[in-house]
Amino acid sequence: MRRQDFVATTLAIALALPAGASADLAILQYHHISNNTPGATSTSPALFQAQLQMIEQLGLAVEPLFEATQKALAGDGGDAVALSFDDAYSSVYSNAVPILTRLNYPYTLFVNTDTIGNNGFMTLQQLQELASTGLATIANHSAGHGHLARAPNEKVEQWRERVRQSLDGAQTLLEREFGSAPPMFAYPYGEFDAALEQQVNQRGWLAFGQQSGPVGATSSRTRLPRFPMANAYGQLQGLENKLLSKALPVSAKDLPDGIVSANPPHLRMTLPSGFTPDKLTCFGSGQGRIKVTADAQRAKVQAPAAFSSRRFRYNCTYPAGDGRFYWLSQPWLDLSRPED
Repeated sequence: MRRQDFVATTLAIALALPAGASADLAILQYHHISNNTPGATSTSPALFQAQLQMIEQLGLAVEPLFEATQKALAGDGGDAVALSFDDAYSSVYSNAVPILTRLNYPYTLFVNTDTIGNNGFMTLQQLQELASTGLATIANHSAGHGHLARAPNEKVEQWRERVRQSLDGAQTLLEREFGSAPPMFAYPYGEFDAALEQQVNQRGWLAFGQQSGPVGATSSRTRLPRFPMANAYGQLQGLENKLLSKALPVSAKDLPDGIVSANPPHLRMTLPSGFTPDKLTCFGSGQGRIKVTADAQRAKVQAPAAFSSRRFRYNCTYPAGDGRFYWLSQPWLDLSRPED
């Protein structure tokens, strides 16, 4: 995008914002910042810089992830953004960090500790350098980046030990090398089930997935959403709606853990009083808009056809007024599909 086009776009957005508009916390999720890495998980440096410019033009505060999430869960996350990077790729060090440093923006690196220093990943020295600046938080993304939801034929005891080694091994290494490790965890591949959530909760950690949506007072501490910002999902024409969105006020206790027992799965949720289900718009991964049926405040969502992938989403929005939207994404995990 040419700079003059970007300036015109962001000026129009700023002029269109209603006075007093308030969003919930938008957490942005990145992997690679590069033109030369896998497209599905890459954000070009030019797009990354344009995204940050839009955040600035909208007047949104960029805050440290842990503090911003705690505020949002308490209902005080308005008009804030947090930045997170999974896997600590070297392209982030080369292409993102200089921009973030210049802007004085805090950010979190979720590190799978077994890959530190491997080809394409940051070295321990680089991570320690970034941590010393006060802008970077180094957090847990497991030891080996394995699929941590229990496999269908895996014994419970074996699964618990595998999870313990991956979660606690990574946390111990971070504490040793950085002096401390925050109580935060990002699920590898965004995959989790109820038992894994329980393991994270027992450790007192916040846990982040890869399903889209903002964090608000009704969000769960162990399945926190983030907006993926790879090239396919982070384009500027859709970014404003994400940055200014609000969490759909549906209790996380009302939502399934996302393990697929029937394909396509049903999603049932109770909307708050005053919400009408006919205004709820939902989409299924690769299937476009899907039907919503309702019984009073109870909405049911089901895609018309089965999904062939291991991971997919139902994304739902609802008008919030002032041109903004409530947003909820339900992740699904089909354990019968092979790991990738």
